[in-house]
Amino acid sequence: MPLRLDPDRLFPVDPATRVIARDLYQSVAHLPITSPHGHVSPSLLRDDEPFSDPASLLLTHDHYVTRLLHAAGIDPATLGVGTAAPADPLHAWRTLAENWHLLAGTASGYWLNDELSTLFGLDEEPSAENADATYDAISARLAEPGYRPRALFDRFGIEVLATTDDPMDDLSVHAELAEDPSFAGRVLPTFRPDAYLDPTAPDFRARIERLTEANGTAPDDFAGYLAALEARRAHFIAHGAVSADHGVREPYTVDLTDDEASVLYRRAVAGDLDAAGAREFSGNMLLRMAGMSARDGLVMTIHPGVYRNHSSATFARLGPDTGHDIPVTTTYTANLRPLLERHGLEPGLHIVLFAVDETVYSREVAPLAGFYPSVFIGAPWWFLDAPDAVLRFRAAVTETAGFYRGSGFIDDTRAFLSIPARHDMARRLDSAFLARLVREGRMSPSRAESVAVDLVDALPRRVFKL
Repeated sequence: MPLRLDPDRLFPVDPATRVIARDLYQSVAHLPITSPHGHVSPSLLRDDEPFSDPASLLLTHDHYVTRLLHAAGIDPATLGVGTAAPADPLHAWRTLAENWHLLAGTASGYWLNDELSTLFGLDEEPSAENADATYDAISARLAEPGYRPRALFDRFGIEVLATTDDPMDDLSVHAELAEDPSFAGRVLPTFRPDAYLDPTAPDFRARIERLTEANGTAPDDFAGYLAALEARRAHFIAHGAVSADHGVREPYTVDLTDDEASVLYRRAVAGDLDAAGAREFSGNMLLRMAGMSARDGLVMTIHPGVYRNHSSATFARLGPDTGHDIPVTTTYTANLRPLLERHGLEPGLHIVLFAVDETVYSREVAPLAGFYPSVFIGAPWWFLDAPDAVLRFRAAVTETAGFYRGSGFIDDTRAFLSIPARHDMARRLDSAFLARLVREGRMSPSRAESVAVDLVDALPRRVFKL
């Protein structure tokens, strides 16, 4: 199958609207990339080592792709996924190439086609017949100096890249990057405290002991625990962090007194807290995190609505983040009310709400962001960062909250090479949406161009305090 990128891809079919979309896209196509939430390892840029092979780069760590291959009966272990033993990269690539048709129509297929064409100059889709040839062609490019991580960082036009980091990380890699005169990029850590706030998280007690020991307080001292979290947040801020991320199952919050919360905390540390108590404690800590963000300025991003590790057998064999996380229904209005009652009107607080349940955007997220100055609409995330879902998102939130209560596009990816393809997709889709408004007489061309630029540049800078 030929691999050719249509220059008008994702634009409206109607010729007149397509012309408008094309012009709008040209106004933003080459603007720098701001990526304030993602999962690329900072050591990738610190070490700046050549990528080892096409499979580990484009397949093994991309759970969007490996989960589809698993659904077709392919064992992820043969691809080297998760904690599986390293796989033969050529065999893994051949497996992907033989099953390339499974990606047709998916966002993953769209991004990969973009990467293979734009970055590696391929003009045929991978297949059983050309698997070895495409593998060799990509491998040859990866050996070139221009395909090392820092060179690609510059080529992609990335201005800001945020990572996701454990609260106890010393952030030495970020410090090395910031002090390296040969690297001009801005790589920011992100405070991700979930495992320290949820008593049901693996090794909760051990994590708390490490956290409080670093702060010089007893593990069962609730005030010391809070002080330790604040100290780690300060450490992150000193290393350039602008946000704290919360990947919770549900965005449940509850307002408890210090005494009530202290009782739950001591039981949690002792391993004597039931599921109901764990929910209350976690819900109170999410509220307290908002209070800390109001004080120290870290943007609070909430990523709820995913049943993590849905397949216990896969989790036991391969570990987390290996393709078996499944969306669940999310509700914000009632769950978040205690937090917003306490902190929602505080000046300077920024809370960005994401969802994998797209029904919540028009029903709850847009109305909340359309009232509370602290609340912003997170971009389509995970299962929703796909062309049709992005257009549905724009239609769902714009009439209620407009364009300026959003976060700007968030790529949220571990796949470094997909970052420009994802941002380009978002810019094309926003141009398509704005073009329709212009064509329908609902917005002037000059206003549409101004909005298109702001969606890429001004919004993420303002929302994430960049």
